[in-house]
Amino acid sequence: MAERNDDSVGDSSDGLQVELFHPDSDREPGDTNIQGLGFDIHPVVFPVGLLLIGAFMTATILLGDQAGAVFSSVRSFFEGNFGWFFLLGVNLFIITITYFALGKYGQIRIGGVNAEKEFSDLSWMAMLFSAGMGIGLMFFSVSEPLYYFQTVPGFFGAEAGTGAAASASMAQTFFHWGFHPWAIYGLVGLGLAFFSFNRGLPLTFRSVFWPLLGERIYGWPGHIIDLVTVFATIFGLSASLGFGVAQINTGLSYVGGDMLGLASIPVGIGPQVLLIAGITAIAAASVAAGLDGGVKRLSTLNLYLMIGLLGFLIIVGPTVYIFGTWVEGLGAYFGSLLSLSFFTGTLGEGAGTVNAWTVFYWAWWISWSPFVGMFIARISKGRTVREFVIGVLFLPSLFSTLWLSTFGGAAMFNSLQGNGAALATYNELGQTVAMFALLEQFPLGAVAGGLATLLVITFFVTSSDSGSLVIDHLTSGGKHDVPKTQRIFWAVTEGAVAAVLLYAGGLGALQTAAIATGFPFAVILVLMCYTTYQGLQTEYEILESEKFADRVQDMTVEDDIDMITPDDDPASDVGDDVTSSD
Repeated sequence: MAERNDDSVGDSSDGLQVELFHPDSDREPGDTNIQGLGFDIHPVVFPVGLLLIGAFMTATILLGDQAGAVFSSVRSFFEGNFGWFFLLGVNLFIITITYFALGKYGQIRIGGVNAEKEFSDLSWMAMLFSAGMGIGLMFFSVSEPLYYFQTVPGFFGAEAGTGAAASASMAQTFFHWGFHPWAIYGLVGLGLAFFSFNRGLPLTFRSVFWPLLGERIYGWPGHIIDLVTVFATIFGLSASLGFGVAQINTGLSYVGGDMLGLASIPVGIGPQVLLIAGITAIAAASVAAGLDGGVKRLSTLNLYLMIGLLGFLIIVGPTVYIFGTWVEGLGAYFGSLLSLSFFTGTLGEGAGTVNAWTVFYWAWWISWSPFVGMFIARISKGRTVREFVIGVLFLPSLFSTLWLSTFGGAAMFNSLQGNGAALATYNELGQTVAMFALLEQFPLGAVAGGLATLLVITFFVTSSDSGSLVIDHLTSGGKHDVPKTQRIFWAVTEGAVAAVLLYAGGLGALQTAAIATGFPFAVILVLMCYTTYQGLQTEYEILESEKFADRVQDMTVEDDIDMITPDDDPASDVGDDVTSSD
């Protein structure tokens, strides 16, 4: 065989991707942008999106004390009338992405037949996990199991405060943090990555609708899709930042005052707004360093801190009980997964848990999906569809269950076989203190509490960073790289939105914003299942075509390089993939 020339392989396969797979269009990402003052902005999406966000924040401030009542009414409306739609939609997403991975499309490579990975597997996993649900796991991993332990979901019918209630609480918590949320992220990430890297379209949501809209994605239909995406992203992210800063405030107060006996930091909206300002400044500096210099390094630090805190509690905590909880919780989760996925509580007891928890979570994940999905898409070039789905759907879900079993299981142990202090403190002081009250029950509790607080701060920063990069893509016409000034601008804007909503209505206002923006976006994701299928099917047909085989043969002769096709490579699935030799 001829000696391989890596540069010629890349150039030739890139040309092949453009020639056979890219749509016949003269448009390019950001080709109508306005540039100046350190900005590179889409002429419609940026100003209109900023105007809508500003109008919402202004109305929230003007409503004053009435804002909380309005937010509560809006949330009740969506939970009471559209809970069934959220549950059905998310089940569709998990079926769709599993089909893509396990079927004939699994060997299609994101970025084209010879695309190379931009990040190592460890860096990739660290970044997608930090963006995906880091803050949420820190906030709910103790408080949610403790809540279900006392108020058992109607689906399970167990007696509160018993071992059966503990098993039910772990199964319900696994359900909310397992396959379903990651299926949402995976569907969005796969669709965006495919249409951007394989089709050469802008890295925005409008591109996913090319099979339905064609060139019209560059007109008002595309503008509306991206505006809905900006709105969902900014408010879904604000909800997470609100949870994070509330826990940071409590952590600093509880660890410094109650555990170390130092001067206690006040807990309330005022200190939390100040914390948002300070941490947003750190986030702005990080996002200015870019994807490689800031986000990647902080995400990797997050992963190490998480593993450190997890390992610490497994060692000093009830180790055997934690692993037993993990296994039993997985059994209860898998045993009830199908029924639980479609359970609405309409025909009996349990609607309260579905509306207050499951519908909120599904709407929250959906409102987060533009931000997380686009970020995952941005870092996933070079991976096959099957590798992508395994990495996004299964591995993070498994790690989440281990994390929840460690902290939730330790809380169950303290409640059933210990002094019950974690549960008592949770009932007295609320969700934000649950994690720190639990850590206090074990050796070096103050050190562990300080580490947990630091971890929430770094998750806050990486979430803000990732969100800024995503909104940059959306408001710059889908460009992959935008000016530093623009990245800083959106990092500051995200912090401002979170601060205003927190000031106006507390965490309830942030939860309502996530649910309200999640509903219209859920409709977009349902359509996305079809358009992504159409894109993958077209790619598969071209890869199987005689024209593609003839063009590959021409390349091997013209460029004096070797290209491996499915028939040549016994390790590949016949007809599913075409890659170059390594």
